[in-house]
Amino acid sequence: MTRSKRKERTEIFSLFFGYLVFVNLQINLTLDTPMRITLIGSGNVATHLAAAFKNAGHRIVQVYSRDMEHAALLAYHVKGEPISDSQRIDPETDLFIISVKDDAIPSMAKELAKFNKFTVHTSGATDLATLSAIVPKAGVFYPLQTFSKEKEIDFWSVPLCIEGVDEAVTVELEHLGRTISNNIYRINSNQRKTLHLAAVFACNFPNYLYDFARNLLKENNMEFELLRPLILETAQKVRDNLPADVQTGPAVRQDESTMSNHLQMLENEPQLKMIYELLSQGIITNHKPRH
Repeated sequence: MTRSKRKERTEIFSLFFGYLVFVNLQINLTLDTPMRITLIGSGNVATHLAAAFKNAGHRIVQVYSRDMEHAALLAYHVKGEPISDSQRIDPETDLFIISVKDDAIPSMAKELAKFNKFTVHTSGATDLATLSAIVPKAGVFYPLQTFSKEKEIDFWSVPLCIEGVDEAVTVELEHLGRTISNNIYRINSNQRKTLHLAAVFACNFPNYLYDFARNLLKENNMEFELLRPLILETAQKVRDNLPADVQTGPAVRQDESTMSNHLQMLENEPQLKMIYELLSQGIITNHKPRH
């Protein structure tokens, strides 16, 4: 990474964490028993959790990442120790939070098992059994939100989906969750996998379509800014209505002429043409009169 790029990332992080500290000062939260927490991972989820816990009064003991620069950048802002060697993990912690790629959770859990400490993962797609088979006191602490390091989030509004290996662990996770969020839900592993799938449809796929829309406009000398009010209004509608009740567009009207013209415009984009046809047919089917 170049020096200018490193400086830019550091400045962005400083602004981000400065915002979170300001928000926390307004909340004036007081903890009876702050926890000592070690973050395993330094990605988007780990970054926001570390900031939320730090600002809630908990102590971030260490931030572990295979990339020392990533660990150091996050650890600096939450006053923890950065490490890139798992052999240097400090056992003097109350909670390990594993926030890494799903396929790395089991191997990381095996490295932490020797400490016999409270350990959770933050994955929406990995069941509790993957962790509890390795660590006795295990749980899931899944924040349902899309996170980017450079974009601040009001963590108090983030739904936290928790699951513990037993009732005592679940209650402990509820208590911990309430120190950073007002929305705590008990969600079991099967429910969480379904929730994660629903989130992919509700968040990741639309974002992909936004990018295609942006490219389409760019190719025709128009700005993406033109679509932002439309995107925001669409999102606002489903805050108070069921999505199917506020569906608009040529498919729900069964406007064959407009859809035919759109498909012709996508002749050189076979993959997107197929997506257009599938989604249009889905909308039409969803809005057929039910008897």
